[in-house]
Amino acid sequence: MPRMSKKRKEEWSFFLNHRNRITYNDLCRGCTRDCKQSFRAIIILCPRYYSKRWKKEGAANGR
Repeated sequence: MPRMSKKRKEEWSFFLNHRNRITYNDLCRGCTRDCKQSFRAIIILCPRYYSKRWKKEGAANGR
């Protein structure tokens, strides 16, 4: 595997782990979309991801 150039390493610095490999967030790893986030970021809201605990507004009323 070729090494990363200095310019590419600077572009991807937020995604690089301690072994200089591009690493995504655990939630984004299995996702097929191209909106991947870094493992350093705390995901507050992802429009493509819904938790199993997430409930629709009408579900609480038994609808």
